[in-house]
Amino acid sequence: MSERYEYQPHRLLWKRVRDIPSGAEGVLMAVVTENVSNTGIEHWVDLAYIRNASGREFTTAVENVEPA
Repeated sequence: MSERYEYQPHRLLWKRVRDIPSGAEGVLMAVVTENVSNTGIEHWVDLAYIRNASGREFTTAVENVEPA
């Protein structure tokens, strides 16, 4: 991958979800594989973007997302 991110399909997109560690809830807006490295060595992670009731988005690991 030459880009710094790539969108991924997910069965819970546009559905209400919960971030297991924080208990925060919102709508799953996107799942993105991102290169989070600041060095020349690539480090790719899958992040879930969740929009809470106030409209603010936060990220968490995709593995931390469950239906709410």
